[in-house]
Amino acid sequence: MAQPQAGILPEPSPFALFLILQVRGPATNAASVAKNLSGVPALADRVRRLDPKSNLTCTVAFGSEFWDAVSPRKRPARLHPFKTIAANGRTAPNTGGDILLHTISKRHDLNFELALRVRRGLADVVELKDEVHGFRYLDMRDLTGFIDGTENPKGKERAKVALITDEDPQFAGGSYVYTQRYVHDLKLWGTVPRREQEKIVGRRITDSQELSARLKPPAAHISRVVIEEDGAELEIVRHSFPYGTTSEAGCFSLPTPKTWTLQTRC
Repeated sequence: MAQPQAGILPEPSPFALFLILQVRGPATNAASVAKNLSGVPALADRVRRLDPKSNLTCTVAFGSEFWDAVSPRKRPARLHPFKTIAANGRTAPNTGGDILLHTISKRHDLNFELALRVRRGLADVVELKDEVHGFRYLDMRDLTGFIDGTENPKGKERAKVALITDEDPQFAGGSYVYTQRYVHDLKLWGTVPRREQEKIVGRRITDSQELSARLKPPAAHISRVVIEEDGAELEIVRHSFPYGTTSEAGCFSLPTPKTWTLQTRC
């Protein structure tokens, strides 16, 4: 099995920086962009030497369409573009993007320094579609006040869940990833009584304990996010960070499921 990318399996560090880039003229520039990005691990090593204790890592992912420009004859079995979902006035859009760079460390400034160096190397061959700076909030909470990542696999289970293995031997050690960006209406959320917030999520705010079947509504968040494939519940490793300013804030999430993939931000 190939060596997994450095940022997939470790528990996330306190700070993250996400870049989503679009390649200009992918048919012409795909090979040069891919060659440039193959140097990201060495570039991350050089920046990490500024503070070896920072645990700086950077993971690189390609979107479905750009993958075809880079490797038209060899493709992961379940990599595909996301189809927009719309229901009841809400939309999960396909916002596209050719390259995702996911940088994490104990220092926001080193994340920023690495992102700057990567952007300089790519120059005007790429266009920035989104840039998100994430951070750990209080005791690992989302900005809604709830503890985040309660069901995330731990330890060796993370590799079992996140890494491709024998089901696609050509890409064993790789991972699928998709991105989600949620903007929270924190002002409105703050008007919801605490007990109602807990019913909406399905957990207690204080300790993240799941509510009893009697108290937990069928439409609670944790009841609705159970994903099944071929009758079995599908686990995911999810890298999730609060982000934003005092004007706009939310959650940026990178689920890395083993056997399925989407490409979306919403």
